[in-house]
Amino acid sequence: MPPVSVVILNWNGKSWLEQFLPSVITSTYPNLHIMVVDNGSTDDSVAWTQEQFPSVEIVALPENYGFAEGNNRAIPFIKTPYFILLNSDVEVSPAWVEPLVQRMESDEKIASVQPKILAHHDKDSFEYAGASGGFIDKYAYPFCRGRLFDSLEKDKGQYEEAMPIFWATGACCMIRTSVVAKIGLFDGSFFAHMEEIDFCWRALNHGYQIWVEPASKVWHVGGGSLPQGNPRKTYLNVRNSLACMYKNLPSKQLLSKIFVRLVLDGVWGVRALTQLDFGSIGAILKGHFHFYGRLGALRKERRKIYTDHPPTLPQSGYFPKSIVWQYFGKGKKTWSEVWE
Repeated sequence: MPPVSVVILNWNGKSWLEQFLPSVITSTYPNLHIMVVDNGSTDDSVAWTQEQFPSVEIVALPENYGFAEGNNRAIPFIKTPYFILLNSDVEVSPAWVEPLVQRMESDEKIASVQPKILAHHDKDSFEYAGASGGFIDKYAYPFCRGRLFDSLEKDKGQYEEAMPIFWATGACCMIRTSVVAKIGLFDGSFFAHMEEIDFCWRALNHGYQIWVEPASKVWHVGGGSLPQGNPRKTYLNVRNSLACMYKNLPSKQLLSKIFVRLVLDGVWGVRALTQLDFGSIGAILKGHFHFYGRLGALRKERRKIYTDHPPTLPQSGYFPKSIVWQYFGKGKKTWSEVWE
Protein backbone atom coordinates (compact mmCIF):
# COMPACT_ATOMS: atom_id res chain seq x y z
CA MET A 1 0.00 0.00 0.00
CA PRO A 2 2.45 2.72 -1.12
CA PRO A 3 1.41 6.31 -0.41
CA VAL A 4 -0.55 7.99 -3.22
CA SER A 5 -1.30 11.68 -3.76
CA VAL A 6 -4.56 12.81 -5.35
CA VAL A 7 -4.17 16.16 -7.17
CA ILE A 8 -7.46 17.96 -7.80
CA LEU A 9 -7.08 21.11 -9.91
CA ASN A 10 -9.71 23.68 -9.04
CA TRP A 11 -10.84 26.90 -10.66
CA ASN A 12 -13.99 28.46 -9.24
CA GLY A 13 -15.28 24.95 -8.70
CA LYS A 14 -16.91 25.07 -5.28
CA SER A 15 -20.04 23.34 -6.58
CA TRP A 16 -17.97 20.44 -7.94
CA LEU A 17 -15.96 20.14 -4.73
CA GLU A 18 -19.16 20.14 -2.67
CA GLN A 19 -20.60 17.39 -4.82
CA PHE A 20 -17.61 15.13 -5.43
CA LEU A 21 -14.81 15.74 -2.90
CA PRO A 22 -16.64 13.71 -0.21
CA SER A 23 -16.44 10.59 -2.41
CA VAL A 24 -12.66 11.06 -2.65
CA ILE A 25 -12.35 11.60 1.10
CA THR A 26 -14.20 8.33 1.81
CA SER A 27 -12.00 6.23 -0.54
CA THR A 28 -11.04 2.91 1.03
CA TYR A 29 -7.35 3.19 0.16
CA PRO A 30 -5.64 3.78 3.51
CA ASN A 31 -2.56 5.70 2.38
CA LEU A 32 -4.06 8.59 0.42
CA HIS A 33 -2.93 12.22 0.52
CA ILE A 34 -5.45 14.62 -1.04
CA MET A 35 -4.35 17.96 -2.48
CA VAL A 36 -6.48 20.71 -4.03
CA VAL A 37 -4.44 22.89 -6.38
CA ASP A 38 -6.30 26.15 -6.83
CA ASN A 39 -5.85 28.03 -10.11
CA GLY A 40 -6.45 31.54 -8.76
CA SER A 41 -10.16 31.04 -7.98
CA THR A 42 -12.31 34.07 -7.19
CA ASP A 43 -15.08 32.11 -5.48
CA ASP A 44 -14.82 30.76 -1.91
CA SER A 45 -13.95 27.19 -2.92
CA VAL A 46 -10.61 27.29 -1.09
CA ALA A 47 -12.11 28.63 2.15
CA TRP A 48 -14.91 26.07 1.94
CA THR A 49 -12.46 23.19 1.46
CA GLN A 50 -10.28 24.32 4.36
CA GLU A 51 -13.32 24.57 6.62
CA GLN A 52 -15.00 21.32 5.61
CA PHE A 53 -11.93 19.13 5.06
CA PRO A 54 -8.93 20.52 7.00
CA SER A 55 -6.88 17.39 6.20
CA VAL A 56 -6.84 18.34 2.51
CA GLU A 57 -3.68 20.18 1.49
CA ILE A 58 -4.26 23.44 -0.39
CA VAL A 59 -1.79 24.65 -3.00
CA ALA A 60 -2.90 28.18 -3.91
CA LEU A 61 -1.67 29.52 -7.26
CA PRO A 62 -1.84 33.28 -7.91
CA GLU A 63 -3.66 33.02 -11.26
CA ASN A 64 -5.32 30.62 -13.67
CA TYR A 65 -2.50 28.74 -15.40
CA GLY A 66 -4.83 26.36 -17.22
CA PHE A 67 -4.99 22.61 -16.83
CA ALA A 68 -1.50 21.88 -18.13
CA GLU A 69 0.62 24.40 -16.23
CA GLY A 70 -1.65 24.30 -13.19
CA ASN A 71 -0.89 20.61 -12.72
CA ASN A 72 2.79 21.18 -13.50
CA ARG A 73 3.00 23.59 -10.59
CA ALA A 74 1.77 20.89 -8.22
CA ILE A 75 4.77 18.63 -8.92
CA PRO A 76 7.11 20.12 -6.26
CA PHE A 77 4.47 19.35 -3.61
CA ILE A 78 4.16 15.67 -4.54
CA LYS A 79 6.25 13.44 -2.24
CA THR A 80 4.70 10.06 -3.07
CA PRO A 81 5.81 7.45 -5.65
CA TYR A 82 2.45 7.73 -7.44
CA PHE A 83 -0.02 10.57 -7.89
CA ILE A 84 -3.49 10.74 -9.40
CA LEU A 85 -4.68 13.65 -11.50
CA LEU A 86 -8.39 13.96 -10.80
CA ASN A 87 -10.81 16.49 -12.28
CA SER A 88 -13.01 18.18 -9.69
CA ASP A 89 -16.14 17.01 -11.55
CA VAL A 90 -15.44 13.29 -11.03
CA GLU A 91 -17.27 10.98 -8.63
CA VAL A 92 -15.15 8.01 -7.56
CA SER A 93 -16.15 4.56 -6.35
CA PRO A 94 -14.96 3.57 -2.85
CA ALA A 95 -12.21 1.17 -3.98
CA TRP A 96 -11.08 3.04 -7.08
CA VAL A 97 -7.43 3.51 -6.04
CA GLU A 98 -6.47 -0.09 -5.21
CA PRO A 99 -6.67 -1.52 -8.78
CA LEU A 100 -4.64 1.41 -10.14
CA VAL A 101 -1.89 0.85 -7.58
CA GLN A 102 -1.86 -2.90 -8.26
CA ARG A 103 -1.46 -2.28 -11.98
CA MET A 104 1.39 0.21 -11.45
CA GLU A 105 3.13 -2.12 -9.00
CA SER A 106 3.00 -4.96 -11.54
CA ASP A 107 5.58 -3.36 -13.87
CA GLU A 108 7.95 -0.46 -13.22
CA LYS A 109 7.79 0.45 -16.92
CA ILE A 110 4.16 1.56 -16.59
CA ALA A 111 4.17 5.36 -16.57
CA SER A 112 0.42 5.93 -16.23
CA VAL A 113 -2.83 4.02 -15.82
CA GLN A 114 -6.41 5.24 -16.04
CA PRO A 115 -9.64 3.75 -14.69
CA LYS A 116 -12.80 3.12 -16.66
CA ILE A 117 -14.48 6.51 -17.14
CA LEU A 118 -18.28 6.51 -17.21
CA ALA A 119 -20.67 9.42 -17.72
CA HIS A 120 -22.09 10.92 -14.55
CA HIS A 121 -25.38 11.88 -16.22
CA ASP A 122 -25.80 8.36 -17.67
CA LYS A 123 -23.91 5.98 -15.44
CA ASP A 124 -24.23 3.01 -17.78
CA SER A 125 -22.52 4.84 -20.67
CA PHE A 126 -18.87 5.58 -21.32
CA GLU A 127 -17.76 9.18 -20.99
CA TYR A 128 -16.18 11.19 -23.80
CA ALA A 129 -12.87 11.95 -22.06
CA GLY A 130 -11.16 8.58 -21.77
CA ALA A 131 -13.89 5.90 -21.71
CA SER A 132 -12.03 2.58 -21.34
CA GLY A 133 -8.66 3.70 -22.70
CA GLY A 134 -7.29 6.15 -25.27
CA PHE A 135 -5.95 5.38 -28.77
CA ILE A 136 -4.81 7.40 -31.80
CA ASP A 137 -4.97 6.71 -35.51
CA LYS A 138 -2.25 7.22 -38.13
CA TYR A 139 -3.05 10.94 -38.36
CA ALA A 140 -3.11 11.43 -34.56
CA TYR A 141 -6.89 11.66 -34.20
CA PRO A 142 -7.67 10.44 -30.68
CA PHE A 143 -10.46 7.99 -29.94
CA CYS A 144 -11.36 5.67 -27.09
CA ARG A 145 -12.41 2.13 -26.35
CA GLY A 146 -16.06 3.01 -25.88
CA ARG A 147 -16.10 6.35 -27.75
CA LEU A 148 -15.48 7.20 -31.39
CA PHE A 149 -15.87 10.92 -32.11
CA ASP A 150 -19.27 11.78 -30.55
CA SER A 151 -20.59 8.19 -30.51
CA LEU A 152 -20.64 6.89 -26.94
CA GLU A 153 -21.26 3.22 -26.21
CA LYS A 154 -23.22 1.73 -23.34
CA ASP A 155 -21.05 -0.11 -20.85
CA LYS A 156 -22.17 -3.73 -21.14
CA GLY A 157 -18.98 -5.23 -19.79
CA GLN A 158 -17.44 -5.42 -23.27
CA TYR A 159 -14.27 -3.54 -22.33
CA GLU A 160 -13.33 -4.98 -18.94
CA GLU A 161 -9.88 -6.24 -19.96
CA ALA A 162 -6.91 -4.29 -18.64
CA MET A 163 -4.59 -3.55 -21.55
CA PRO A 164 -1.82 -1.27 -22.85
CA ILE A 165 -3.19 1.85 -24.54
CA PHE A 166 -1.77 4.96 -26.19
CA TRP A 167 -3.00 7.65 -23.81
CA ALA A 168 -4.61 7.92 -20.41
CA THR A 169 -7.11 10.70 -19.80
CA GLY A 170 -6.11 13.69 -17.71
CA ALA A 171 -9.61 13.62 -16.18
CA CYS A 172 -8.43 10.75 -13.98
CA CYS A 173 -5.13 8.93 -14.25
CA MET A 174 -2.39 7.66 -11.97
CA ILE A 175 1.18 8.67 -12.89
CA ARG A 176 4.53 7.36 -11.68
CA THR A 177 6.35 10.29 -10.10
CA SER A 178 9.81 9.07 -11.12
CA VAL A 179 8.78 9.17 -14.80
CA VAL A 180 7.81 12.83 -14.50
CA ALA A 181 11.22 13.53 -12.96
CA LYS A 182 12.81 12.09 -16.12
CA ILE A 183 10.61 13.35 -18.96
CA GLY A 184 8.48 16.10 -17.41
CA LEU A 185 4.70 16.25 -17.18
CA PHE A 186 2.65 18.57 -19.39
CA ASP A 187 3.55 21.16 -22.01
CA GLY A 188 2.37 24.34 -20.32
CA SER A 189 1.88 26.11 -23.66
CA PHE A 190 -1.05 23.74 -24.39
CA PHE A 191 -3.07 25.44 -21.60
CA ALA A 192 -5.77 22.74 -21.84
CA HIS A 193 -6.68 19.75 -24.06
CA MET A 194 -4.36 17.17 -25.63
CA GLU A 195 -1.65 17.71 -23.00
CA GLU A 196 -2.14 14.20 -21.60
CA ILE A 197 -1.76 12.70 -25.08
CA ASP A 198 1.48 14.62 -25.56
CA PHE A 199 2.76 13.34 -22.19
CA CYS A 200 1.79 9.73 -22.90
CA TRP A 201 3.28 9.84 -26.41
CA ARG A 202 6.52 11.15 -24.95
CA ALA A 203 6.49 8.38 -22.32
CA LEU A 204 5.90 5.72 -24.98
CA ASN A 205 8.75 7.10 -27.07
CA HIS A 206 11.00 6.71 -24.02
CA GLY A 207 10.08 3.06 -23.56
CA TYR A 208 7.34 3.32 -20.94
CA GLN A 209 3.83 1.85 -21.07
CA ILE A 210 0.36 3.37 -20.63
CA TRP A 211 -2.49 1.18 -19.36
CA VAL A 212 -6.22 1.16 -18.66
CA GLU A 213 -7.46 -0.75 -15.61
CA PRO A 214 -11.27 -1.09 -15.84
CA ALA A 215 -11.42 -2.75 -12.40
CA SER A 216 -11.24 0.87 -11.20
CA LYS A 217 -14.35 2.86 -12.06
CA VAL A 218 -15.25 6.58 -11.85
CA TRP A 219 -17.99 8.85 -13.21
CA HIS A 220 -17.11 12.11 -14.98
CA VAL A 221 -19.45 15.04 -15.61
CA GLY A 222 -17.27 16.43 -18.44
CA GLY A 223 -17.45 19.77 -20.22
CA GLY A 224 -17.38 21.64 -16.94
CA SER A 225 -15.00 24.29 -18.29
CA LEU A 226 -15.66 24.10 -22.03
CA PRO A 227 -18.54 22.00 -23.44
CA GLN A 228 -18.28 19.96 -26.63
CA GLY A 229 -18.67 22.14 -29.73
CA ASN A 230 -17.40 25.26 -28.00
CA PRO A 231 -15.15 27.17 -30.48
CA ARG A 232 -12.52 27.70 -27.77
CA LYS A 233 -12.35 23.93 -27.18
CA THR A 234 -12.12 23.31 -30.95
CA TYR A 235 -9.31 25.84 -31.28
CA LEU A 236 -7.31 24.31 -28.43
CA ASN A 237 -7.79 20.77 -29.73
CA VAL A 238 -6.74 21.69 -33.29
CA ARG A 239 -3.61 23.66 -32.40
CA ASN A 240 -2.51 21.27 -29.64
CA SER A 241 -3.06 18.18 -31.75
CA LEU A 242 -0.83 19.57 -34.50
CA ALA A 243 1.80 20.55 -31.93
CA CYS A 244 1.62 17.07 -30.42
CA MET A 245 2.24 15.51 -33.84
CA TYR A 246 5.16 17.81 -34.62
CA LYS A 247 6.83 17.12 -31.30
CA ASN A 248 6.49 13.33 -31.24
CA LEU A 249 6.16 11.77 -34.71
CA PRO A 250 9.14 9.90 -36.24
CA SER A 251 11.11 12.21 -38.55
CA LYS A 252 10.33 10.23 -41.72
CA GLN A 253 6.58 10.58 -41.16
CA LEU A 254 6.49 14.11 -39.82
CA LEU A 255 5.76 16.25 -42.88
CA SER A 256 3.55 13.77 -44.77
CA LYS A 257 1.26 13.05 -41.83
CA ILE A 258 0.91 16.67 -40.78
CA PHE A 259 0.05 17.58 -44.38
CA VAL A 260 -2.72 14.97 -44.47
CA ARG A 261 -3.95 16.11 -41.07
CA LEU A 262 -4.17 19.70 -42.33
CA VAL A 263 -6.18 18.50 -45.34
CA LEU A 264 -8.54 16.50 -43.10
CA ASP A 265 -9.01 19.54 -40.88
CA GLY A 266 -9.90 21.44 -44.06
CA VAL A 267 -12.55 18.83 -44.87
CA TRP A 268 -13.86 19.30 -41.33
CA GLY A 269 -14.07 23.05 -42.03
CA VAL A 270 -16.04 22.46 -45.25
CA ARG A 271 -18.44 20.18 -43.36
CA ALA A 272 -18.87 22.91 -40.73
CA LEU A 273 -19.61 25.40 -43.53
CA THR A 274 -22.43 23.22 -44.87
CA GLN A 275 -23.89 23.28 -41.35
CA LEU A 276 -23.38 27.07 -41.06
CA ASP A 277 -21.13 26.40 -38.08
CA PHE A 278 -18.99 29.50 -38.47
CA GLY A 279 -17.60 29.23 -34.96
CA SER A 280 -15.89 25.93 -35.76
CA ILE A 281 -14.53 27.26 -39.06
CA GLY A 282 -12.91 30.22 -37.32
CA ALA A 283 -11.56 27.98 -34.56
CA ILE A 284 -9.96 25.57 -37.05
CA LEU A 285 -8.31 28.41 -38.98
CA LYS A 286 -7.11 30.06 -35.78
CA GLY A 287 -5.67 26.74 -34.58
CA HIS A 288 -3.76 26.26 -37.84
CA PHE A 289 -2.27 29.75 -37.84
CA HIS A 290 -1.25 29.39 -34.21
CA PHE A 291 0.55 26.16 -35.13
CA TYR A 292 2.40 27.84 -38.03
CA GLY A 293 3.48 30.66 -35.74
CA ARG A 294 4.95 28.24 -33.19
CA LEU A 295 6.90 26.00 -35.56
CA GLY A 296 10.25 27.43 -34.47
CA ALA A 297 9.51 26.89 -30.78
CA LEU A 298 8.14 23.40 -31.45
CA ARG A 299 11.29 22.49 -33.39
CA LYS A 300 13.43 23.47 -30.40
CA GLU A 301 11.15 21.54 -28.04
CA ARG A 302 11.37 18.42 -30.21
CA ARG A 303 15.16 18.59 -30.27
CA LYS A 304 15.33 19.08 -26.50
CA ILE A 305 13.08 16.08 -25.80
CA TYR A 306 14.63 13.66 -28.27
CA THR A 307 18.28 14.70 -28.52
CA ASP A 308 19.52 11.28 -27.39
CA HIS A 309 16.41 9.30 -28.19
CA PRO A 310 14.89 9.70 -31.70
CA PRO A 311 11.11 9.17 -31.60
CA THR A 312 9.71 5.93 -32.96
CA LEU A 313 6.11 4.97 -33.59
CA PRO A 314 4.76 3.22 -30.48
CA GLN A 315 2.65 0.15 -31.19
CA SER A 316 0.59 0.24 -28.01
CA GLY A 317 -2.78 1.80 -28.79
CA TYR A 318 -1.74 2.92 -32.28
CA PHE A 319 -4.29 2.35 -35.07
CA PRO A 320 -2.46 2.19 -38.43
CA LYS A 321 -5.49 3.36 -40.44
CA SER A 322 -7.65 6.48 -40.60
CA ILE A 323 -10.33 6.54 -37.91
CA VAL A 324 -12.02 9.33 -39.89
CA TRP A 325 -12.51 6.97 -42.84
CA GLN A 326 -13.56 4.06 -40.62
CA TYR A 327 -16.18 6.18 -38.88
CA PHE A 328 -17.52 8.46 -41.60
CA GLY A 329 -16.69 6.36 -44.67
CA LYS A 330 -17.37 2.82 -43.48
CA GLY A 331 -19.91 3.65 -40.79
CA LYS A 332 -18.11 1.86 -37.96
CA LYS A 333 -19.35 3.40 -34.72
CA THR A 334 -17.78 1.19 -32.03
CA TRP A 335 -14.20 0.44 -30.97
CA SER A 336 -14.73 -3.32 -31.37
CA GLU A 337 -15.81 -2.83 -35.00
CA VAL A 338 -12.72 -0.74 -35.74
CA TRP A 339 -10.27 -2.89 -33.78
CA GLU A 340 -11.19 -6.21 -35.39
